[in-house]
Amino acid sequence: MTYPEPFIAPMRAELTSIGVRELRTAAEVDAAVEAPGTVMIVVNSICGCAAGKARPGVAMALQNARVPDVVATVFAGADHDATTRAREHFAPYLPSSPSVGLLRDGKLVFMLERRDIENRDAHAIAEKLTAAFNEYCVAPARVS
Repeated sequence: MTYPEPFIAPMRAELTSIGVRELRTAAEVDAAVEAPGTVMIVVNSICGCAAGKARPGVAMALQNARVPDVVATVFAGADHDATTRAREHFAPYLPSSPSVGLLRDGKLVFMLERRDIENRDAHAIAEKLTAAFNEYCVAPARVS
């Protein structure tokens, strides 16, 4: 199923308005994953747990001192090729929407599946993500 763009545009904007980069093709996903450092890919969706939990949790987590070098998103039900490719990088985890994968130097190091999202509120999701950021992301350089 493909959702009409006018229908999902506001859901996309919840992430892009805070600087999350959209990946709409498999090639864009591969380029992001191949970038050095840490990459977070959010599989966005139209479901209620994406709206009330995942997207707000991601926004809160991005306020942390340590964040991924690349923060990106694909939209399930719209960016089919990109979503499929992102999920391939998330193996061995099964496809789920919403979900969040954190990769470092091309290897998956942390995964937040739908089942981890639907049972938590946005603050708890942000806490899980910031713990992963603190473990896997490099601290920003200090200005002296």
